[in-house]
Amino acid sequence: MPHSLCSVFCVLLLWLAGSAHAQSVDFIEPKDGDTVPTTFTVKFTIDGMRIAPAGDMTQGTGHHHLLIDARDIDTGVVIPNDNQHKHFGKGQTESQVFLQPGRYRLTLQFGDGAHRSYGEGLRKSINITVAGEK
Repeated sequence: MPHSLCSVFCVLLLWLAGSAHAQSVDFIEPKDGDTVPTTFTVKFTIDGMRIAPAGDMTQGTGHHHLLIDARDIDTGVVIPNDNQHKHFGKGQTESQVFLQPGRYRLTLQFGDGAHRSYGEGLRKSINITVAGEK
């Protein structure tokens, strides 16, 4: 195989391998810009990693955290556990959330078994409006 063709083939293989293992988190619901009632369901998804409960330190695993109007958490920093930082350490991928009416920034942050943030690459934020009950 000529050298230039071999180089192109190797680059293609590396690109395919990288795209097959892309890591990301996302909200299934709600979506960015949605208006929701005071009690609503949040559903999460993860690509490129596996969900495991808190305490499981297997490489390539972790669990979701929901940050409500909270600052982003840097890579390797332990995610607090309070009213602004909800932990889903049993491996949950959905939950009911209650918020007072208003506008909120929700951030989905994936963390390892010790609740340490995986950082920006496994974080996603959306903005929602919570409407008052009618």
